[in-house]
This record gives sequence, structure tokens and C-alpha cells, in this order.
Amino acid sequence: MKQLNQKLAVIQTELKAKKSSYNAFGKYYFRKAEDILEAVKPFLLREGVSVRLDEELIHDTPPTLKSTAIISDGENSIQATAIVGVDLNQKGMQTAQQFGAASSYGKKYSLGNLFLIDDTADADSTNSHGKANQIVNKAKAKMTEDQYKKAIDFVKGGGAISAIQSKYNVSGVQMQELCAAQKAK
Repeated sequence: MKQLNQKLAVIQTELKAKKSSYNAFGKYYFRKAEDILEAVKPFLLREGVSVRLDEELIHDTPPTLKSTAIISDGENSIQATAIVGVDLNQKGMQTAQQFGAASSYGKKYSLGNLFLIDDTADADSTNSHGKANQIVNKAKAKMTEDQYKKAIDFVKGGGAISAIQSKYNVSGVQMQELCAAQKAK
């Protein structure tokens, strides 16, 4: 297991996954699971490892997916997971698209967890280079206890968890509790 840990550490420190997609509405670049997989491929043969993604439906009401990224050297494996809800109320999307979007999101975050990819803004993206008018990216706020209670009530009332995630930094425990509250509605 020590050798696999060393191989994973090498990949974690050397991996550079570019943000190749652009969101014109929010005016920001982002990476997809495909970007991470493309960046990790050169390490596979060099380090003698393989990477696999598994998915599992862990709740059906509300639909919740568990995505697991696994690195293996053929004898041992290390895994990281991400839990995502499927927003069946997403307007303009068919059910297959809703599940596909949640699946993509889960894969991206399980890979990010495995390879320690930080999705916060880097120094170059927040540096205004002396331009006073440039918009600076801000990190999502951590929810206060009062905001968290309101978020639970919002979800129980039929609100989308994704709306909360777009505004606040949601921990894994909070996500599980939000999914449970959504299920209880």
C-alpha cells in the first residue's frame, strides 16, 4: 500500500488539469471530469496504475448518486467519493439529462477529491494586474447556523439543493442532511 500511496502522491503533486470549458453567463472557466481524466492519462503507464470511476444510486427519493474514483496498482486501491443529488425540478432538461448532469458533477468531484484538485480560484484568476475595474472572484460563503436552518426549510419546501450550493460552501455532512430533508418533504 505504501508504494501506491507514493504513486498517488506523485500524481497529486504533478497533475495539472486545465479548465477548458467556459460559462458565458457567469463569465468563468471551469474543468470537467474529462479534463481531469485527460490530464491523468500520461501518469497511468509511467506510474503503473489505473483509474476507474464507479457510480451508484444510493437514494431514489430524492435521487442521489455516489460517484467513486478509484486508483489501483493491481494489488491495492485507494478511492475517493462524492455524493450528488439529482435535481428533477431542473427546467428545460429531460430526466436523462438531469441524471447525466448529476453524474458528470459527481465524477468531477470524486476525481478532484482523489487527486486533490482545488476548485477555488487561483492567484492569477483573482489578480487584477492593476486594473481597478476588473471583477475579482470570491469564494462561496460558509453557512451560518441560521442560514443552514433556512436552507433545510427551503429544501423541505421544495427548493433545489443546487441553489444552495451555488451560494454557499456545502460540506459533505450538510449535503447528506439536505438530501435527507429533501427526501422527508
